[in-house]
Amino acid sequence: MSDTAQFETFLANYQDMVYATAFRLLGHEAEAEDVAQEVFVRAWNHWHELVGSVTAGGWLKTVTRNLCLNHLERYRARWRFFTDLKPADADDDDDGLEATFGSESTVESDLLNQDQRRILEEALQKLPPDQRVALVLYHYEDLDYADIATRLGVSLGKIKTDIHRARLALQKKLQPCRAELGI
Repeated sequence: MSDTAQFETFLANYQDMVYATAFRLLGHEAEAEDVAQEVFVRAWNHWHELVGSVTAGGWLKTVTRNLCLNHLERYRARWRFFTDLKPADADDDDDGLEATFGSESTVESDLLNQDQRRILEEALQKLPPDQRVALVLYHYEDLDYADIATRLGVSLGKIKTDIHRARLALQKKLQPCRAELGI
C-alpha cells in the first residue's frame, strides 16, 4: 500500500475526531474545517513519524487543540466583539439534554443518545466563547484547571469561574428537554 493510500485511510479514520474537537473549541463550522485541514497538512508533513504509531490519535488531538487555541488567541478580540452584539435574550429560547448517555444498545436508545449529543452540542455552541472553550478543554480534552489557565493566558480563578458558569448555563438550557423526555 502506498503512502498516499495509507494516509487516505488514516485521514478517514481520524477526520471526525479532529473536526469534532475543532468545532467544540471554535464553535464555527468553517473555522473548524480550516483547522482540521491544517491538522492533516501537518500530519502529512510528519507522516513518517505517524505511520503505524499507536499515539497518532493523541498527536492529532494535541495538534488540533493547539491550533484552535492559537486561532482563538489570534482572533479573540474579533469574536468577543461580535458575541457582544448578540441580543441578551438569545439564549433563553434554546434547549438541550444533560450529557449523560445510557449503555443500552437498542436502536431506540441509540437514537435517543444521538439526539442527546446533538442537543448538547447545540447548547454548548450557544455558551459565551470563554465559557465554552474552558468547559471543552476541561471535559473533552481532559486538561486540568491550571493547564487551561496557562494555555489561555488567564488566571486560575477565571477558569474556575468560567467552567462553573458554563455548567450552570448548560444545566439551565438542558432542563426543558430533560423534563420533556422524563430524564
